[in-house]
Amino acid sequence: MELVQPLDPAGDTSPLAAARLHKGLTVEEAARRTGLSADEVEWLEAGRVYRFPSTDAAIVATLLYATGLGLDHREARIVAGLPVTPRPVEVARKGRIVVLVAVAATLGALVSAVVMPHGHAAAPPASAASQLAPPWKIAVDVLNGGGDINYTRRVASRIGALGYHIGHVRRANRFDYPQTAVYFEPGGEAIGLRLARQLGVPLKPLPGGSNPNRLVTIVGPPRVSGT
Repeated sequence: MELVQPLDPAGDTSPLAAARLHKGLTVEEAARRTGLSADEVEWLEAGRVYRFPSTDAAIVATLLYATGLGLDHREARIVAGLPVTPRPVEVARKGRIVVLVAVAATLGALVSAVVMPHGHAAAPPASAASQLAPPWKIAVDVLNGGGDINYTRRVASRIGALGYHIGHVRRANRFDYPQTAVYFEPGGEAIGLRLARQLGVPLKPLPGGSNPNRLVTIVGPPRVSGT
């Protein structure tokens, strides 16, 4: 299967990027103020949660980002495009706590609430699952086969949250895949079946390969309604 270069990030400005621009900061300035690296700032603003070593690390980075920018509740609603009520009389500290809670909840939803193309299937029996290689020893390449790179990244974050090692996140050889599916190399059917059941998607064999601990998830278009 031929792989080509990743798609460029979507042109829409995320709420976190909007918050930084609202403060008049560059990525490098925001990184210095928040104690994060410039790459980590860009990962957060692009929603690339899977780039962090763990979900907890991504949540901590988001909290550092929000506190470093010094947004209060009113500013957060402005950059998010939400209605703004008259300025409350509470102290700014209370408003910042509300913002932090909202940011953490949003990131948690991004990681765990990915809408998959099919309903979730039952997990494999415990006896069979215990004989398989643990997820962190399985490399999973996530390919954009439906034309929506943001949805592909959300699926990659979902797979990473399950404990798998994410290899490449990039475009597939074409954009007309009708649905999301997990593909396995010879000898990898059992681990492929485990991931396919966790995601609630079909399982298909790759035409070749020699690594039974490598899987490929080709992401099709998102469903209109959730499962």
